[in-house]
Amino acid sequence: MIKMKIEKIRIKNFKVYREAEIRDLPNMCVFLGANGAGKSTLFEVFGFLSDALKNNVKNALNKRGGFKEVYSRNGEGDIEFEIKFRNPEVDGKRQPLITYELSVGMDPNKQPVITKEILSYRRGNRGRPYRFLEFSHGKGNAIINESEFETAKQEFKEQREEQTLDSPDILAIKGLGQFQRFQAISSFRRLLENWYVSNFQIHAAQNIEDTGLSEHLSTTGDNLAQVTKFIYENHIDIFKTILQKMSERVPGIEKVEATETIDGRIVLQFSDGSFKDPFISRFVSDGTIKMFAYLILLYDPKPHPLLCIEEPENFLHPELLVELAEEFREYANRGGQVFISSHSPDFVNALEIDELFWLTKEEGYTKIARATDDSLVRTLAAEGDKLGYLWKQGYFKGSGPKS
Repeated sequence: MIKMKIEKIRIKNFKVYREAEIRDLPNMCVFLGANGAGKSTLFEVFGFLSDALKNNVKNALNKRGGFKEVYSRNGEGDIEFEIKFRNPEVDGKRQPLITYELSVGMDPNKQPVITKEILSYRRGNRGRPYRFLEFSHGKGNAIINESEFETAKQEFKEQREEQTLDSPDILAIKGLGQFQRFQAISSFRRLLENWYVSNFQIHAAQNIEDTGLSEHLSTTGDNLAQVTKFIYENHIDIFKTILQKMSERVPGIEKVEATETIDGRIVLQFSDGSFKDPFISRFVSDGTIKMFAYLILLYDPKPHPLLCIEEPENFLHPELLVELAEEFREYANRGGQVFISSHSPDFVNALEIDELFWLTKEEGYTKIARATDDSLVRTLAAEGDKLGYLWKQGYFKGSGPKS
């Protein structure tokens, strides 16, 4: 599994983020903070962009209460997003850094409009960026000989094509991203289309479902039995890996099956070595169901380029959180990217310092701090102090409801 990697996010005038950015993002990022600090809003950036891609910016805003509800209080200028990402290496060669910029404002008729949409490449750290796509108010252009960019090097001569969109609130990447010749646009479009934010619900995952095919776990987990059956029937080696991991993570679990009933429904069954008969999912512990669902998600044969997981510690025994962190890290090391929010010191204890960020609020706006940038936290962690204990002791200033 090799996916693109997001290296920087900048947000301006989006809810609690009046001006914030994170640079040099690792493949696994964990965000701490008090309730209301902005952890969910950080994930919502991708949800907003995804909704804008599927429909338009106006729809994405209305889904969140309209422009006024999304716009930061007392903000100045447009809503702005900047995402820097890099595609996978090709033949061992690092690919150029790609920057996507989007600004959203209001026209004289108080209708949302895209005031700026730019996708650019930069060759090396100092090379001049090439704007492969540049649109404003529904008009712009895109380079159509992108494939020559790397081979031609400094002799690259761009060929541009003018385009006019149907409406000034439509993303240019929505249409152009469907064409293979616009490779960078297509890759970013796939990121937004295939990102995954977990809203896992135990009762939904315990459902007895109608038969049918589901290749990917839904955000609520309500198709867990169908996906289990699909992986077992089509990717048996992956299923064996999941089962092996399950037996390591939850003692006693020897077998998991998705079986079809006489009336044509699918039942998820777990076999415990201590008992003769298997348990159907509704009688299995919440923690067992949740761990199995995460393994199904993390070993998806066609994994998501970005996972956003909120509070994975819910329903899990504290002793399992170290192992769950290891599973997320293994997914990241295989080439995926995972953003996680947590309120659990036990989960944080399993982290490496470069994976950890915390959110603070100053005068009503959210700032993002990196654990490695705090000299005291860095020193204590190097001496062997666990990050979760440091958090409980108040070393992450501003990360708690009383600090």
